[in-house]
Amino acid sequence: MKQITLLGATGSIGQSTLDIVALHPDLYRVYALTANSSRKKMEALCRRFTPRFAVMSDAASAAELQQALADLPTEVLAGEEGLAQVAAAAEVDVVVAAIVGSVGLMPTLAAVRAGKRILLANKESLVMAGALFMDEVRRHEAELLPVDSEHNAIFQCLPPGAIGQGVADKGVRKVILTGSGGPFLDVDLADFDELSPEQACAHPNWDMGPKISVDSATMMNKGLELIEACWLFSIDHQDVEILLHRQSIIHSMVSYDDGSVIAQLGNPDMRTPIANALAWPERINSGVEPLDLSQVGRLDFTLADDRRYPCLALARQAWRQGGDSMAVLNAANEVAVALFLQRKIRFTEISRLINEVMERTASGPANDLNAILEADSRARDLAVELSRTRI
Repeated sequence: MKQITLLGATGSIGQSTLDIVALHPDLYRVYALTANSSRKKMEALCRRFTPRFAVMSDAASAAELQQALADLPTEVLAGEEGLAQVAAAAEVDVVVAAIVGSVGLMPTLAAVRAGKRILLANKESLVMAGALFMDEVRRHEAELLPVDSEHNAIFQCLPPGAIGQGVADKGVRKVILTGSGGPFLDVDLADFDELSPEQACAHPNWDMGPKISVDSATMMNKGLELIEACWLFSIDHQDVEILLHRQSIIHSMVSYDDGSVIAQLGNPDMRTPIANALAWPERINSGVEPLDLSQVGRLDFTLADDRRYPCLALARQAWRQGGDSMAVLNAANEVAVALFLQRKIRFTEISRLINEVMERTASGPANDLNAILEADSRARDLAVELSRTRI
């Protein structure tokens, strides 16, 4: 029986994880659930899974939840300290890092430093602090398994030992990240200025939260995944190709020196990579319907166009610049996406705002956590300041 801490229980990854846990009550037990401010959702989850701890982002939400759960043995904690406590607890075997955005970095690092098995869905941890993060994984002998469908696919297509050790001696020619192209793959570029948050969040294949959905529409999600892949598998951005694949059936591929290309296929459902990482090296039922290729019929691929997806070029630029440039990229993107969702900037201004923040920010070292967090804060302040000229 493995004890699980789920960071980000009310999001789409969290919900998919709990679906799998519910299928296997003989294998997994929920030790802790965490959420930002969705008190009612958390109350329902706590009543269903009876965790030892629940964590809310602030003291007021925690107090409300504790009162609502007065008849349960669940203890409610608050803030970063509470997140770190449940991520590093001695009783915990597996930490699912599914908090969206930069706020997931610190609790994920706490799990790393406690030597846990970490199912990583929070790509921002590696984007912001990749070198430091991977050093900590090696130093504390943590077990890092990717949950993003693309990186989990790559993980499944590579020989054992690729994470943290690299692929230089494994005959790998390149890694191929696939992406659906989001909801605007066929929209005329002339219409991009008028695209709404509702349109951006209407993903054709995946059911995701608003921030991730907008990242998919701009393809910044693929840019962040490119950076994540470089850190996870110790490869350079030039060895990562991005292909648009509208069906989202092939989740990524690895091309080898002998001419082989190995791909991982499956229906577009996050329960598949979560179950793979949760049970690895075993396989368990995820609840996902088996893929029927006769029903799929065809698989299409095209190269990503930087004119349609300028955020991809920005991500490669941040990787080339190195240092804290990737933290700056991520911070500016989070601000820009939030402003777009609030209808304060246009869709096309997301990439323009990120680019302007990057142009006005000199790249600095990213050799300690304080420097990274300071770069993140400065980039956010600058993005907000620059956005005022657009509102």
